[in-house]
Amino acid sequence: MRPGDRIFSGFAKGSGILIVVIIAAIGAFLLAQAIPSLVANKANFLFSRQFTAGDPDNLSFGVLDLLLVTVYSSIVALIIAMPIALGIALFLTQYAPRRLARPFAYVIDLLAAVPSIIYGLWGAAVLAPALDPITEWLNSALGWFFPFSTGNVDRSIGQTIFTASIVLAVMVLPIITAISREVFDRTPPMQIEGALALGATRWEVVRTTVLPFGKAGYISASMLGLGRALGETIAVMIILAQAAGKNFGWSLFDGGDTIASMIARAAAEFNDPRSAGAYIAAGLVLFLLTFIVNAIARSFIVGKKEYE
Repeated sequence: MRPGDRIFSGFAKGSGILIVVIIAAIGAFLLAQAIPSLVANKANFLFSRQFTAGDPDNLSFGVLDLLLVTVYSSIVALIIAMPIALGIALFLTQYAPRRLARPFAYVIDLLAAVPSIIYGLWGAAVLAPALDPITEWLNSALGWFFPFSTGNVDRSIGQTIFTASIVLAVMVLPIITAISREVFDRTPPMQIEGALALGATRWEVVRTTVLPFGKAGYISASMLGLGRALGETIAVMIILAQAAGKNFGWSLFDGGDTIASMIARAAAEFNDPRSAGAYIAAGLVLFLLTFIVNAIARSFIVGKKEYE
């Protein structure tokens, strides 16, 4: 092996090992900081819905409500974003002329460059009032169905999970679209040409060739988008109204806090290691959750030759 190859190989291996060490160090730090507070906790950390950590001598905090709001809003965002991203990716790779596909893809990718705080301000000041007639109709017509039932905050102000989920969907859209576009674009031309030669329409080519080839990559991209939505902080903190002691009730018109937004909102209380440790314990749950989601995303493409 040439010296240059050895140097590059060592650098690549070292970089990979460094990433693993950093992730392990973050996990160890979170665990070490959280354990004293968990020991002093007077509530069940996993199943309590109340989070009271202001008094270091009377810690009583649980992560259940925060976890439910985090997962619920992110899954709703994914349900909104996935079909839109799929349509955009298929349009850009299979239908749009090349001269149109390139600038259009660039515009979609630019959504990822918009700061989170801008999304939050747009969601609270522009989107929420615009959604009021829609949410009013959904609540009145479909209020018997739990996602559209009356929530634990004033629906008319728009600072609900419904608004936050739509904003999150816009935020994860460029991630899912970009990866899906690259996967669909790698469909072997011979398969596409063979299907066309057999008389297949453009949609039949997409259905029988492009989608089967790119399905695993599309699902993996969606899981990565879910991981992004789970960890979003500033935009969600600006949009969601606090529920004033009321528990999460599975309505899209509920308020509350995600794990990330609650930590950011309570940053001023980090003046005592035990109080800070309570929030770090919640952060550890979010760390593990995003790690699991990313691992699931990776599992969809492991062993598939077309993605190696």
